[in-house]
Amino acid sequence: MCGIVGYVGEPGSSERQYYALDVVLEGLRRLEYRGYDSAGVAVVADHRIGNRKKAGKVAALDAELEANPLPNAVLGIGHTRWATHGGPTDANAHPHVVDHGRLAVVHNGIIENFSELRSELGGKGYDFVSETDTEVAATLLADYYNNDADHDLSVAMRMTCQRLEGAFTLLAVHEEHEDRIVAARRNSPLVIGLGENENFLGSDVSGFIDYTKQAVEMGNDQMVTITAQDFEITDFEGNPAEGKPFEVKWDATQAEKGGFSSFMDKEIHDQPAAVRDTLLGRLDEKGRLTLDELHIDESVLRSVDKIVVIACGTAAYAGHVARYAIEHWCRIPTEVELAHEFRYRDPIVTEKTLVVALSQSGETMDTLMAIRHAREQGAKVIAICNTNGSSIPRESDASLYTHAGPEIAVASTKAFLAQITAAYLLGLYLAQLRGNMYSDEVIEILDELQKMPEKVQEVIDNEKQVQDLGTQMSDASSVLFLGRHVGFPVALEGALKLKEIAYIHAEGFAAGELKHGPIALIEEGQPVFVIVPSPRGRDSLHAKVVSNIQEIRARGAITIVIAEEGDEDVKQYANHIIYVPQAPSLMQPLLATVPLQVFACALAGAKGYDVDQPRNLAKSVTVE
Repeated sequence: MCGIVGYVGEPGSSERQYYALDVVLEGLRRLEYRGYDSAGVAVVADHRIGNRKKAGKVAALDAELEANPLPNAVLGIGHTRWATHGGPTDANAHPHVVDHGRLAVVHNGIIENFSELRSELGGKGYDFVSETDTEVAATLLADYYNNDADHDLSVAMRMTCQRLEGAFTLLAVHEEHEDRIVAARRNSPLVIGLGENENFLGSDVSGFIDYTKQAVEMGNDQMVTITAQDFEITDFEGNPAEGKPFEVKWDATQAEKGGFSSFMDKEIHDQPAAVRDTLLGRLDEKGRLTLDELHIDESVLRSVDKIVVIACGTAAYAGHVARYAIEHWCRIPTEVELAHEFRYRDPIVTEKTLVVALSQSGETMDTLMAIRHAREQGAKVIAICNTNGSSIPRESDASLYTHAGPEIAVASTKAFLAQITAAYLLGLYLAQLRGNMYSDEVIEILDELQKMPEKVQEVIDNEKQVQDLGTQMSDASSVLFLGRHVGFPVALEGALKLKEIAYIHAEGFAAGELKHGPIALIEEGQPVFVIVPSPRGRDSLHAKVVSNIQEIRARGAITIVIAEEGDEDVKQYANHIIYVPQAPSLMQPLLATVPLQVFACALAGAKGYDVDQPRNLAKSVTVE
């Protein structure tokens, strides 16, 4: 979830003639809300590139620039990096300067085929000083520039993009072209800002909102060359393309949240990208699922006879969802344990036990202590984590990183969907490795997973219905949630979100338990969310949950039903029905969870609460 800024001004045109560094640094500060672990800038002046970068916050970069100033310039690029390939170090920070200091590149996203390209370029004699996929892309760009593009930076960028696989935004500057920035995007954001005798680039408009509100939206698989006076957009084949002009309607005070009312609201909207980015780069050249981060011998994974998922809070509910999939695909008994209970109950763990630890921050102390205990008993531990280089991945035998970007709001949203996605990848990988599934079966399920970001976006696009419902129910003192199969942990997560940020009683139940006690809570006007299984899958479960809806509706409950599109049977029993796109049963949690997040955010907002900083809670629990 890195941040990118670019600026081109015109010498002598205004008081901003040496403004590049100031603009870029201010843009990076505006983009700090995206989260990052290093920062850097590059400027072009007197046909030379000056570059400074540091691990840490922009303040560390400021100190470096004060100690080692850069020359005045009218062209500059900057970057805040969230580590993916390689840890958060000075060497891995952007910009990456290659070709004997002549070319500088910044990059958001993930280059899926960087390993293949790195080998190819290494065979040509190129050396690399970082662990990043970005340096590979920059070196490829330099190779094309010098050998095939006749020193035309735009042509070289076009040729580079045709070779890259994955998601990326690239900005490049060259010492021979101190009047322009060449940029490209594929499945990663980039927007153009228009000024007078100056133009801008940014990951979003926050990067230049202090200077202009006139912007141009680029399409996917497009590149742009900007100068102080003009910009030119083409596709990756070189054909002219049109951008979409727009005016920014919000001001700098809203920039930190990307124009959203809260970080939680923004992070709900980040979820399609969080799922998509977590799926990137998971197939090898033969089309087989591969998880490069898993450095555990395959023979060890084949011998596993039990899986224990350990986590806390929302991560534990992601583990409960994953359990259904892993047992179904791998036929391995799978347990889900609260990390803070795990080591105190004398668990049965052997060298054939695989422990999967889920943590967004990678610093959850309960989970960290649990994995230490598991490893002492001889178990292998795989961490599913969102934070590169954090304690839990470091102390595990292997790591599988989600790529959700930073999560600022205390109440977790996008980390939940990313953890489910990563756990599903692990389950499919184990099933493929152990021979439980053929490769074509794995690919078929992966294809369904690849469709989920677009379907999650459809749910978000229809959020107003749910927001209105949350506002209308802001006086509710209690909300119940029911679900079966994978819908049960979704119900638990929906209740947790409401407790965390709206401070009202909320409970999630397995719908089958309703008649075993919880139905006593139903009274006139009691709001109840029901997550309904697909009628196309487990028909018996669908019919049973519809019966549950009838039972509580007959006792005066207000039924809020989440069902898939085309399910007409539930309509007559629902006071409110929220449709989500059709998907296989195991994919439904990635969709059904989103309305529950939106509802909690809207209800808490209507009560006037700070949804990003709920009382008594911290983002990462670093004590037992």
